[in-house]
Amino acid sequence: MVAIPDGQAAYSPCRNRDRIGCNWLCDPASNSNLCQSCMHTTKIPNISDPEKRLHWRRLERAKRRLFYALIKFKLPLANEVDHSEGTLRFELLGDGLHPDGKKKRVMTGHDNGLITINIAEADDAIREKNRTAMGEPYRTLIGHFRHEVGHYYWDRLVDQEGVIDKFRASFGDERRDYSESLKVYYANGAGKDWHKSYVSTYASAHPWEDFAETWAHYFHMVGGLETAYAYGLNPQPLQDGAPHLVQLTDPYHVSDYKQLMAHWIPITVAMNAMNRSIGNSDYYPFALSPNVSEKLKFIHDLIEGQ
Repeated sequence: MVAIPDGQAAYSPCRNRDRIGCNWLCDPASNSNLCQSCMHTTKIPNISDPEKRLHWRRLERAKRRLFYALIKFKLPLANEVDHSEGTLRFELLGDGLHPDGKKKRVMTGHDNGLITINIAEADDAIREKNRTAMGEPYRTLIGHFRHEVGHYYWDRLVDQEGVIDKFRASFGDERRDYSESLKVYYANGAGKDWHKSYVSTYASAHPWEDFAETWAHYFHMVGGLETAYAYGLNPQPLQDGAPHLVQLTDPYHVSDYKQLMAHWIPITVAMNAMNRSIGNSDYYPFALSPNVSEKLKFIHDLIEGQ
């Protein structure tokens, strides 16, 4: 047991501990009885339905991983959520019905700080069906959260003087009509050589989506590195005679982007080989071209500058 110094408030379990198994604590300086992750969820599904409660549980578990990274990166976060426009907040909702009986679809997306996630994505079968229908090699709950929060931080960190021009040099001009760009993408798909410039096919739809997909991928990379080294994974280097990699004690705070990449690529090669050896799909179904690597470096430098 740890003694609490006199005059210092004690941390308390999050209110959602019993409801969904949240294992975070509440900041005693906050007025909320929710942890920093749960506090940012402003709408939840009807949890009287056991299936929807399970979906909410899975979504919040993924969101805690997101907030862990945001905190580690020291990215700007509100201590309290006031539900106003521009504040980061989440609505985790399921499809409903219109008065005429037609299905009311909840669309996953971001709008001025508000991130909406359709809870159906927490159903493995539905998510796999969507992944196949969209022709995606990778579709996960944490991927949704990391992608959508990328849009939020584009508004906060990129859309300002001194940064926006660098963004456009790497990702293109975001002033291009967004709706029309998505129509063209869904009608025609990505170009034949999309992999030379984009981390995913969807990234080719518009510079905003390119940024969000690249932002999410950077989070995948750093989070994956931290987990790998926590378990002592240190694969052989890709080049004969090269020394084994030096373990990164904290990938979230490595200034040298090239060092991150030098550690990440051998791990992905080893994990893909491991998955194939037991008959699973590739753990890491991506190829990082020089253009994509430069975009990842833009994200790295942007976060490091905070």
